[in-house]
Amino acid sequence: RRQDVLTITPWLAPIIWEGTFNSEILDGAYRPLNLTIGVTAFAIGKYTRFVGRFLESAEKHFMKGYRVNYYIFTDNPETIPNVQLQPGRRFVIVPIKKYPSWQAISMRRMEAINKHIAETSHQEVDYLFCLDIDMVFYNSWGPETLGDIVAAIHPGYFNVPRSQFPYERRSSSAAYIPDGEGDFYYGGAVFGGLVKKVYEFTRTCHMTILTDKANEIMAAWQEESHLNRHFLSHKPSKVLSPEYLWDDRKPKPPEIHLIRFSKVDKNYKEIRD
Repeated sequence: RRQDVLTITPWLAPIIWEGTFNSEILDGAYRPLNLTIGVTAFAIGKYTRFVGRFLESAEKHFMKGYRVNYYIFTDNPETIPNVQLQPGRRFVIVPIKKYPSWQAISMRRMEAINKHIAETSHQEVDYLFCLDIDMVFYNSWGPETLGDIVAAIHPGYFNVPRSQFPYERRSSSAAYIPDGEGDFYYGGAVFGGLVKKVYEFTRTCHMTILTDKANEIMAAWQEESHLNRHFLSHKPSKVLSPEYLWDDRKPKPPEIHLIRFSKVDKNYKEIRD
């Protein structure tokens, strides 16, 4: 048991930290179910350079011993490297068109995932995780992360007061969260769950993004703002600690016993241009 961190939410969903679960017991429960886990990640423009490291590290640490389908959405299929996968693991390129800016990509991601679930992945996977590509797995990510709908606490805001969360504060936006409301600040780089639940979640977020677009508003942090608004009224059934969404540029605080998945240090401006 962990005494130094919050391990359960006010609505009694578990918060997953190292030391709060037993991997052997979980594997005993989940392995016989013969699950397939899906991963979506977007490699647009210069972001294709992150695919190799993402996949190689995932093959070492992500859902070891489970069937996994990687769905890589890209506007540049010919630049995606070939990575040697373990048996039972599959790599699928999903071609999408080029968008003019990273904000535009961020706004269309929910729609693209939603469409892909409807057309393809709902028949191919049981659970789906939607992850950023400019990240690397450093330690095990296993069945402790599986749940109906799963959110991850943003590493920049796990130990700051709620008043400092960068929620959308304009009431004209569909992502609006009033002062004094909100549970955690969740990161847009990691979410997942049962494929049916991820379908419902991405559909709702896409609709609220479209509502803002019709009103000529762009939320403070694009889709991340809409994700936070959604999880305020539709609480996640499981919350991942920042072990599952870290940032290589941040020093490791004592609460973080190990880093599982982390954003790589890079020059944002150069890559996004």
